[in-house]
Amino acid sequence: MGNLSPKKLISIVAGILALIVLATSVYIVAPEEKAVITRFGKYVDTKDSGLHFKLPFGIDRNYTVNVEGVQEQSFGITSQRGSYGSRGESRENEAVMLTGDLNIVDVKWVIQYRIDDPRAWIFNVNDPIRTIRDVSRSAINMLIGDRAIMDIIGVERTAIQEAGRIFMNDTFRTYNLGINVIGVRLQGVTPPEGSVQEAFEDVNKAIQDRERLINEGQQAYNAEIPKARGEAQQIIQVAEGYAMQRVNRANGDVARFNSVYAEFSRAPEITRQRLYYEMIEEVFKNEQGMTIIDRNLDNFLPLLNMQRGAR
Repeated sequence: MGNLSPKKLISIVAGILALIVLATSVYIVAPEEKAVITRFGKYVDTKDSGLHFKLPFGIDRNYTVNVEGVQEQSFGITSQRGSYGSRGESRENEAVMLTGDLNIVDVKWVIQYRIDDPRAWIFNVNDPIRTIRDVSRSAINMLIGDRAIMDIIGVERTAIQEAGRIFMNDTFRTYNLGINVIGVRLQGVTPPEGSVQEAFEDVNKAIQDRERLINEGQQAYNAEIPKARGEAQQIIQVAEGYAMQRVNRANGDVARFNSVYAEFSRAPEITRQRLYYEMIEEVFKNEQGMTIIDRNLDNFLPLLNMQRGAR
């Protein structure tokens, strides 16, 4: 130190001050983040991603917030840190709930949210994570307490998730927390361990068997009904063709009768004789070796025995 001249000492101090000014006045915001800027603790601006400058020596401060990534909170499920929220709730206290029909269930769920207002997230609530967990627990407890246990395990599961998401978003907007819940997933709804759990597992198995049988019946229905409809349509088409054939034949007979009647009207005797011949021809056209006699068997028609004459 004794060898340093005042000029060199001033240069070193100036360089250190320059480094401090540079380090405290330049900051980088990642692409998925936004930076909230305060000056003497008062909000000034919100910056997008990129390289930015601010007043040094802590006059301006920047708080970066991830606004693109989806964050989540788990309930009744041990996190990687081994805790259950800001107050270190135990699994039993957090997951066990009372249903509307006075049954106890163990509910595990996860909420996913995205921060859409960094300024509100930083300034409006003292402990935003604790607020998220308290509101989420209140919503799920309310929805579970309004329903019977069989509905919670079965048909109402999706409705609970959607109603929980809507209720949480409405509450967070009231608090102006600056987040949007994009999903609520029930990871598991089980009764307490022991005989009660075994009974509910039997019920769930019966429900699954019922759904399977319904699906099998629907498949059989889909396989047989089109086939039966096709066969019915084929029978209908055959009947329609037969009906058309009979109608056409009847129309032809009527036309033939009308033509014969017209001829008969002009020449009754000739027509009568022609009809008689046609009738005789129709009766005997397939017969062979016939002998024609009179009605009283008095006489035979004269026949010529060609074979006897030859001998």
